[in-house]
Amino acid sequence: MRAKSIKLMPRGSNALNHSFMMAAMMTSRNSCQFNYQKIFSQTYKRLSTANELGAIDPIAMSKRTVLVTALVGLLLTGCQSTPTNDLTNIAAYQTSTRPNDNRNLDQQEIARVRTSLAAQYIRKNELDTAQRQLEKAFAADSRYAPAYDMMGVLLQQEGSRLNLEKADQYFKKAITLDKDFEQAHNNYGVYLSQMKRYREAAEQFEIAGSALGYEGRIGALENLGRTYLQLGDRSAAAKAFLRALDGNRNSIIAHIELVDLLLEQQRVPQAQRLYDETLVLVQGQGISPRLLLQGIKLAAAQNNITTRQQLAQQLLSAYPLSDEAKQLKTWLNNPEAPWK
Repeated sequence: MRAKSIKLMPRGSNALNHSFMMAAMMTSRNSCQFNYQKIFSQTYKRLSTANELGAIDPIAMSKRTVLVTALVGLLLTGCQSTPTNDLTNIAAYQTSTRPNDNRNLDQQEIARVRTSLAAQYIRKNELDTAQRQLEKAFAADSRYAPAYDMMGVLLQQEGSRLNLEKADQYFKKAITLDKDFEQAHNNYGVYLSQMKRYREAAEQFEIAGSALGYEGRIGALENLGRTYLQLGDRSAAAKAFLRALDGNRNSIIAHIELVDLLLEQQRVPQAQRLYDETLVLVQGQGISPRLLLQGIKLAAAQNNITTRQQLAQQLLSAYPLSDEAKQLKTWLNNPEAPWK
């Protein structure tokens, strides 16, 4: 807190004495206050005594008071530890209780908060606001990798040709700044898959999926499996999905994909077990057309006509325009033909 200015009063005035002491004491109660308090008190006593005895001319008294007041202001300014700047605009978002004794760490914390805010705006599709938050993150810490990763996500979500091209560089920058930043590897893989650069995408998903302790590791393995499916490598896809199940037995994506792969290999009992597990996992969420078609295929493979007919009726009535309904109609017209 800055010391307030002091209005000079006539010699002997109590108002002068009170104002002078208030200026000397007007600061937060920290160690700096107590170091200088004794100096202020001694100076005040000398001036006050001389003033009462008439030893100091009024004009001289005024000059000395101004000089001491300036010294008080200078010392109190030296006690301040928190600069007043535009950081107060984000004070409501900061939850760290760490002392502000390292400017570099403070700037990184600002970048972290700005990036977190940007992520929230991206989820709400407020992309312009998100972009402004990320620019502030870059201004605070130009080497904060998550901000570059988030900018890549933002540009990818906007989706124009120019911004998709820019997104590539932001993802690469994030990984260059922090090669162990698994989220950036996964997000870059998603971007590369969207751009149909599947080989490169698989490399990024493999890095993220192999990082033990990474919270998104199972999702990265699911992405890896789907990428191998795009590349036509069924064996590698199955291995990736099995790795996902090893890490999380509740992975719905891995269950569904493996059911199809097992059906292709005519491993019906294994496919049925995974299918039954899948139905338990999605209980209460509704059944998708893909799951209905898988159930129809399994029933047909096991000559379970009743179940096949029930599921077929459910698929055609609930999802008549779906790709799965079209596949079913094609198969019903020629039951001997393979599923397509």
